[in-house]
Amino acid sequence: MATEIERKFTVVGDQWRQQARAQREYRQGYLATDENASVRIRIDGERANLNIKSATLGIERHEYEYPLPLADAEEMLAGLCAKPIIEKTRYFVDYGGKTWEVDVFHGDNAGLVVAEVELDNANEVIDLPPWVGEDVSDDPRYYNVCLVKHPYKDW
Repeated sequence: MATEIERKFTVVGDQWRQQARAQREYRQGYLATDENASVRIRIDGERANLNIKSATLGIERHEYEYPLPLADAEEMLAGLCAKPIIEKTRYFVDYGGKTWEVDVFHGDNAGLVVAEVELDNANEVIDLPPWVGEDVSDDPRYYNVCLVKHPYKDW
């Protein structure tokens, strides 16, 4: 079983931009969500994946990911996924021996910027960069799946 362990934080300021070593554009949508799991399509450049993630609150969740043909993923995003589609630019920033992923959202979620860091275990102690704010790992409003039904523009 695949397990994702990550913490999520708000971002304060834009000091992190100077440290970003790469970026990617993501478009993603949700085919299904319920109290047990979400099923997502994500397009990352010329790659596409189907992702299934448990709907548990907190930093540890089951996650499975499978490659999809890009054309199929485009069709699913356009015709089968709930709207709005999540659009974001993900920046990769190295800090404290970890790669931080800073997501800058667009569209209905413009203005939202969060940082995520994957952990080796749920009790791992990490160095926090000066540009992270509140730990929102347990706040469902910040989950991408929730941003479809309750976009940041409506908060």
